[in-house]
Amino acid sequence: MQRILYLIITQICLLLSSPVWSQIPGFFIKNEEKRVIVPFLNSNNLIIVPISINGNPPINFLLDTGVRTNILFSKTLGDELGLQYSRTLNLVGADGKTVLSASVTVNNHIDLGNVEGISQTLLVLDEDFFELESVIGIPVYGVIGYEFFKFNPMKINYDKGQITFYQQNKMRWRPLGYRKVSISIENSKPYVSAKVSQVSGSKLNTKLLIDTGANHGLLLNPETSEEIKLPPVTLASDLGRSLGGDLFGWIGRAKQLNLAGLKFYNVITSFPEENDYSYVIKETGRQGSLGSEVLSRMELILDYPRERMLFKKSSTFLNPFEYDMSGITPKLLPTEQRRVYIAGLKENSPAKQAGLELLDEIIKVNNIPVDFWEISDLIKIFRSEVGRKINLTILRANPENESNPIEMDFSFILRRQI
Repeated sequence: MQRILYLIITQICLLLSSPVWSQIPGFFIKNEEKRVIVPFLNSNNLIIVPISINGNPPINFLLDTGVRTNILFSKTLGDELGLQYSRTLNLVGADGKTVLSASVTVNNHIDLGNVEGISQTLLVLDEDFFELESVIGIPVYGVIGYEFFKFNPMKINYDKGQITFYQQNKMRWRPLGYRKVSISIENSKPYVSAKVSQVSGSKLNTKLLIDTGANHGLLLNPETSEEIKLPPVTLASDLGRSLGGDLFGWIGRAKQLNLAGLKFYNVITSFPEENDYSYVIKETGRQGSLGSEVLSRMELILDYPRERMLFKKSSTFLNPFEYDMSGITPKLLPTEQRRVYIAGLKENSPAKQAGLELLDEIIKVNNIPVDFWEISDLIKIFRSEVGRKINLTILRANPENESNPIEMDFSFILRRQI
C-alpha cells in the first residue's frame, strides 16, 4: 500500500460544505489546557487513532493531511452507528469511469479523549473500497482530514506514538532545535517546497503535498514536469488503492531530498502512471508528495494557522530507506481467523525464484506462526537486511482435493532490487 487515499475530492467539496451551526466546526481541547496529548498507533508509519462518533464505542481512524473531508468507509457501519444522512452523492472513481455511491452526514460529534470534533461532516461510502485491514493488518474504518489540523498547531512524534495538540496561540513561535519552513494551505491541503536531486536528470524545485496518509517516502508525478525522469533502476509496482481501482507505476530512488537544509539520501520514490485524473494534480501546481516514510524520520510540528512546518531529526532519521527485498506483498484474508496470503509477487524476485506462488497462504515465518506477526512486521522483515535468510511455511491449494491444501516449506535470501 503506497497511496491509500488518492482521492479526487474536488468533485465533492462544494457538496460537503456544512450548514452553519451554533458552534464552529473543528477540533478543540475539551478543557482550558494549553496542550494535551493524543496517543496514536504507529502502523507502518501511519497515524491511527481510536475515535468515538456520537458516543458510540471507539473505532480506528487514520489521520490524513492529504484529505479534506472526513470519510467513513462503510455505510453498513454508519447505519450501525445511527448516523443520519442529509443527501447522497455519486462520485467518479480514479479510473474516470467507475461510479461510486456515498452519503453525507452532518453535525456529528467526534471524541478523541482530550480532544473533540464539533459539528463534523462525514462522507460515508456505500462500500469499503480501501480494505485497509487487509493491507495493514488492523481494522481502520475511516480517515480524519483537514478539520483536525485547521485551527491548532500540533507536534507529531512517531517514535513515541504521540500527538501534542496545542491551543491555537499557546505554542512557542520557534521551539528550540526546530527548523522552520513555510507551507501553503490550498483547498484545505498543506504544501511545502523542497529540492530533489535525481539519479538521472536535473535538480528539481518541487511543490509537494504533505501527506501523512501515504506510506511512501517521496512521490513524483512525471506528467507534471518534463524535468522529472525515471531513474535507471526501477520496479513496476502496484502503488496502492484508490476510489475506482488500483494505482500502478514504478518504484525507484531519488539521490537526495533537501527540505529547508535537512537532507535525505537515496529516498525510495514512487512514480505513478498518468491517469484520467492527472489533470487535477497538474491544476494544483504540485509535482508530487511527501509521505510518511520521510515524515516519520522527523519530529514534526504542523501549524496550519501560521502556515508553517517545524521539524528536527528523530531517532530514525539515519535509518536507510529500503524497499521490499522479497518480492512478496502480504495481505490478510477477510475472515474471522487471522490468515495471511501472498497477494502480490514480483517477477525475478527472491521469493518468486524460490518457487512461491500468488495466493499461497503463509502459516509460518522463520518457524514462528503467522498469528504472532502483524502485517507491518512482515513488511519490515521483508525489507530488513540484504543477505538475510527467510524461511516460509505455506499452504497451497491442492487441485486434487480442495479441502486438503498442501503444506510446503521455502527459503530465500533477501536481495535489494532497487
